[in-house]
Amino acid sequence: MQLDVVNSSNEKVGAVDVRDDVFGGRVNAELIWESVVHANAAKRRGTHATKNRALVSGSGKKPWRQKGTGRARVGDIRTPLWRHGGTVFGPQPRSYDFRLPQKVERGALRAALAQKVKDGALVVVDRLAADEIKTKAAAELLQRLGVNGKAVLVDVAVDEKLAKSVRNLPGVAFVQSARLTARAVADAARVVATRGALEKLQEALA
Repeated sequence: MQLDVVNSSNEKVGAVDVRDDVFGGRVNAELIWESVVHANAAKRRGTHATKNRALVSGSGKKPWRQKGTGRARVGDIRTPLWRHGGTVFGPQPRSYDFRLPQKVERGALRAALAQKVKDGALVVVDRLAADEIKTKAAAELLQRLGVNGKAVLVDVAVDEKLAKSVRNLPGVAFVQSARLTARAVADAARVVATRGALEKLQEALA
């Protein structure tokens, strides 16, 4: 399979050969779903907390004697059965991250990229760089490439000037090819990758 390579003016300057088993294979939506769930779980802060009967404020003294009053027996006012008492089995601070097999991660990224190629949403450029830090220039570059809305820019090494130029554009991210995830690809309407980044991805996903 061949993909056209364009320059910053969206003019064809060449072509790149890609493997059909990487960029033209079957789109496994289940793998993409698993990778997205894993990425969302890893991003959760998990700072929620509730107070149990040991942490809630209140006296630990027995309100009345065990027998003889006709009332129900009770140990202290912090019992979970009472108002303002402790919470039983409430959420505590924890990490929601879990281990996902590396084969699943690679398969998910392979499937997400194949879906973008199938939809015609993958743009291959010769280079991704900027001469100055200017958001307007970055927006004009994306507009020339036909990129509107959410997009992810992929290169082997992130150009600092272009990265600072696009970070004010909503929905646009600039990532290294080694850090590209299926969630980033699936969430973007367009994927703009350099020839070098595409070759690196092909080596890692083959």
